[in-house]
Amino acid sequence: MPENRTPHILNTSATLLGLCFIVLTSLKVAKMSDRTVIDETTALAIILFMTACILSFLSMKRRGPANYPLERAADIIFLLGLVVLFLTTMMVTFNVIK
Repeated sequence: MPENRTPHILNTSATLLGLCFIVLTSLKVAKMSDRTVIDETTALAIILFMTACILSFLSMKRRGPANYPLERAADIIFLLGLVVLFLTTMMVTFNVIK
């Protein structure tokens, strides 16, 4: 049985979820959301991190080997959220998004 990564996934994805909410709110306040695709990619990251949070929370509530599929799904979805944030950051850094 692999180690229990569920608490780490929940903690980190919740933190990154909060960061995404701050970015999205900042874009709305600055009225920049209609000129960029940053808000769409941030919204996608929010969906992915929220899904990872829910799956990791449900995994923590289950006992034994029944929690492994939920933990694995949360792990994969968390990684997808990281990739979305990385790609968004790279597009902003290299001025691909205008």
